[in-house]
Amino acid sequence: MSFQINPLSTALGAEVVGLDLAEPLDEETFARVHQAHLDHQVLVFRDQHLTPAQHIVFSRRFGDLSGHVYDQFLLPGYPEILKVSNKKTADGDFAGLASAGRRWHSDLSYAETPSLGSLLYALEIPPEGGDTLFNNMYRAYEALPAATKSKIDDLKAEFLIGSARKYYTENERPPLTEAQLASVPPVEHPVVRTHPETKRKALYVNPAHTVRILGLDEAEADALLTELTEHSVEPQFVYRHKWRLHDLVFWDNRCCMHIAEPPPPDSNRHMHRTTVVGDTPY
Repeated sequence: MSFQINPLSTALGAEVVGLDLAEPLDEETFARVHQAHLDHQVLVFRDQHLTPAQHIVFSRRFGDLSGHVYDQFLLPGYPEILKVSNKKTADGDFAGLASAGRRWHSDLSYAETPSLGSLLYALEIPPEGGDTLFNNMYRAYEALPAATKSKIDDLKAEFLIGSARKYYTENERPPLTEAQLASVPPVEHPVVRTHPETKRKALYVNPAHTVRILGLDEAEADALLTELTEHSVEPQFVYRHKWRLHDLVFWDNRCCMHIAEPPPPDSNRHMHRTTVVGDTPY
């Protein structure tokens, strides 16, 4: 298949133009897409027209798919798809997880086996605003002073889903039930992880789900976590994605974070997300 891969920024990200993901990809085409994802960390597939089933089929080329702790927002009949939406139902409730991604984070970094990547499909977007920003955690790590790298290379951190830390009001998202909380207990992951495919090192802490860095006193741990997270989102590491209708964006949660800016008042942002299961960080 003939298609183009165009870099979107000097930090990370590329757009894929001329590829129809509703059709099965041959092995050569898939290999090129897979390599582009490893090279650019974020791929933007333009002008896709996908049914939920087609979205799932493409996503599964990269691995098994997971559900989400907010299971009330999974798409009926398609438990692999999370509805990310600020649209309201007839009852006045949100149609999906309206406040998803409002802090810098890596998807499912609070899980024992975090996500490989997420594929977010834009079904309805506001006329302006509602951008998503991505950062390059390889480059953030590589730009650290040697002394900082030496200090953090063997450290671990505790992770817990941001919702359990009461970051959100009940107007933004419903509180987790006892059963949902029990399904996402605190876990430990390395502060610096090695990407299982590229073998490059990347920072792996984030403001939303990292509770604390272990092995240091509280004040030092808090200061270090703030230093690392603020450093990692400096402009030279960040790509801002301005959504187009029917974009499918696929990012690598093993080596980048993202944050979603809220859409303007009285505008809708309605999307479907699949999440590919990853591996235990090391």
